[in-house]
Order: sequence, then structure tokens, then C-alpha cells
Amino acid sequence: MTAPAPSEKALVPFVSVENMMRLVHHIGLETLLCELTDVIEADFRRWALFDKTPRVASHSREGVIELMPTSDGEIYSFKYVNGHPKNMAHGLQTVTAFGLLAEVSTGYPVLLTEMTLLTALRTAATSAMAARHLAPEGSTTMAMIGNGAQAEFQAIAMKAVLGITTVRLFDIDRRASEKTKRNLEGRGLDVVICDNAQAAIEGAQIITTCTADKQYATILTDNMVGAGVHINAIGGDCPGKTELHPDILRRASTFVEYPPQTRIEGEIQQMEPDYPVTELWQVVNGEATGRSGQTQITLFDSVGFAIEDFSALRFVRERIRGTKLFQEIDLIADPDDPRDLFGMLQRSLD
Repeated sequence: MTAPAPSEKALVPFVSVENMMRLVHHIGLETLLCELTDVIEADFRRWALFDKTPRVASHSREGVIELMPTSDGEIYSFKYVNGHPKNMAHGLQTVTAFGLLAEVSTGYPVLLTEMTLLTALRTAATSAMAARHLAPEGSTTMAMIGNGAQAEFQAIAMKAVLGITTVRLFDIDRRASEKTKRNLEGRGLDVVICDNAQAAIEGAQIITTCTADKQYATILTDNMVGAGVHINAIGGDCPGKTELHPDILRRASTFVEYPPQTRIEGEIQQMEPDYPVTELWQVVNGEATGRSGQTQITLFDSVGFAIEDFSALRFVRERIRGTKLFQEIDLIADPDDPRDLFGMLQRSLD
């Protein structure tokens, strides 16, 4: 006699890497990035409802492993994510991730999904959402400094959400820039590979820095950054890793996700503890001023925050409804009598 099939309520939707890729193509990459940008912005508008805590990090010489939890009181989420820059030398991803949504009322999971691809998508959408509020109006050109796994997503999000038409690339490894240019062909962007960071930012209204080395670095110096630009600094995302010279921060109006986390991990870890910042949700809600003038330098010091992952997971849960782009997995033990877990184990032998 075979064991009875698990009850329907015990099955949890699981989105594999393969199905995540199918979902992106099903929706369309630019459409998805626009929709995801709006979902993230909607959750920023209800920022006060969420539990907020700096991510829980386990650091080693090789990299970092982190958990990123949050809840809006009805749904709980967490993401597991690593950052191991040396992985690339061994043919491995620098960043991998998976995430989960659960009902607060029961504690039962309602979604398990890969988040390596999804993190790249939500990071690009968050950058675009920030630029929508902070970048100069009518921006057409972005510079992308660091052309690794995030680069294409960032460029396409800026095109889809802001209407960027030109992307200027620089990476210390020219092969990375060539890869990015090749992947962006046919996307309606004029892509230019530059010989250095200074050349890349010439004429750019939006500058995005996204390098991989886990160390203090000066990707941009103060004299390279002119008035009136917007900087998305998304590569400095752990203690001891930065990309911008401190003098840039002294000239800029700096916007962050969650100050207690950003002061540990972001560009502002270089600054004095009382360095002034504005939380981006306040700008989104109209409670604080974003861009206030043509010569202002705005800086989004983004380290990635759990609410953005919550938004991305919420988005995926809604978008897989009515599709076959997920599997149902037997993740939760569901005995007939909740008190008789041992009995369920014993009956499985029948």
C-alpha cells in the first residue's frame, strides 16, 4: 500500500531558475521591469507598515552570507543571499540567492523561489525607481561603471522606466564591457565602450557604479563628477567595500534605504556618524525633497534592503497565478492529526 498523496494545502509553489527565466520571457523583460518598479514604489509608500532590521550577516575571508527578513504584518519574507567576489575565478556566480514568502497568520510558506535572477531584476528596478525621483528630468545618457552580472539589467531598466537612449560602459576587464555591449544589441540603446571611467561619465546624467571587489576602492574621484548628475552607487554593499571618494559625498545630497544598514555597508560608512542622509521612502511619499535644482548632485547609496525583496516576491506570487511557471513541492508536513507527527512518519512505511 502506498502512502497517501499530500493534501493540496501542504503544497508550496516553487519557482525554479528555469521557470523564472520563462516568467521573464512570458511577461517581457522591459514590461516586467516597469511593473516591478511600480510594485517596489508602492511598498516604499507604505514603508511604516514593515518590520525593519539590518540584514543578518555572516562574514568570512571569502565573502558574506546574509539573511534579509521583513514583514508587513500579513506576509513575511526572507531572502538568503551570498556575496563571494572570488567565485568568479572559479567559474561560479558572485551572488546567489533564494527567497520565501509566508502567511503571518499561520506561519505557512506560500512561495519558495530562486532569487539570483530575481535579485538582479529587483536591484535594477529599485535603481530605476530611485532615478525616477532623483535624476535630472529628461535624462538620456547613463554611464555604467562595472560591467558584470548586473550591468544589462541596470541599463534596460533605465531605458524602460526613464527612457535612457545611450549607455557608456567601462570595466577594468574590457571583456566584461564587450559582453555587456553584445547582450544589449537590439535593445534600442546606443552602447559605447570607453577606455576609462572618466571617459564613460562624460555627458552622462546618470552614473551607476557596480563593481565586485570586496574592498575600499575609489571608482570615482571628486574631480570626475560634475554638477547636476545623479549617481546610483550600488556596488558598495558590505562593510569595508566602497566605490566613491568621500569628497563626492560631501558635495552630494545622499538618499538611502534604511540608515542603520547603510551606515554599516554603504558608501556612507566612510563618513562621520552624523553625516546627513534622506530616506528614499520619504521622497517617494512627498515627505522630503528629492532633486531640488539643476546643479545638485544626488546620490542613491543603495545596499539593497529586505522590503525590495518582499516586493519582488510579492510580484512573482501574483504573476505566476494562472500559469504553469512553477512546481508544487511537498515542503510542509501535514499529518491528519496535527498532534500526531510521529504517526504520519509511521504510516509512510505502509
